[in-house]
Amino acid sequence: MEVRRAEEEDCAPATDPTPPAGDGLSALRRYLMASLLGNLVWEFAQLPLYTVWQEGSPREVAFAAIHCTGGDVLIASGSLLGAFMLAGNRRWPHERFCSVASITILAGLGYTVFSEWLNTEIRGSWAYSEWMPTLPLIGAGLSPLAQWIAVPFASLWWARRPFAADPT
Repeated sequence: MEVRRAEEEDCAPATDPTPPAGDGLSALRRYLMASLLGNLVWEFAQLPLYTVWQEGSPREVAFAAIHCTGGDVLIASGSLLGAFMLAGNRRWPHERFCSVASITILAGLGYTVFSEWLNTEIRGSWAYSEWMPTLPLIGAGLSPLAQWIAVPFASLWWARRPFAADPT
């Protein structure tokens, strides 16, 4: 029976003691690009769930989606950075991948719940249309919450994909 350190027991243990140079940076680039594209598509797809879709001009609708995508990329970047600070190591994505991914998704989701509540219930910065399903107690929309599970999950999967299959 093989004994491993706790930090190596996160999803899949590394097989090579030294990762190839640039793996972490390549994974980061892939994550950010996938996050940008995934969030951009999601923002445009969920526009009918917001009142700007019915009340805004085409220019305002496009601005809202692009502006929100920029915010999404900032949230995605900050969530991943925080996760690295808490759980990452220099061998990521070969080691500690699931810990970093879990913290990243939970941080983005937590921020989104707060932001949706703050901006719809307190500030009135934006409003949901009648088509947006919401969480009963806090009124946060389910589409943005699903976004902050699906897009980071897919982006992290894409970031790690070339490395997970690599036997070295």
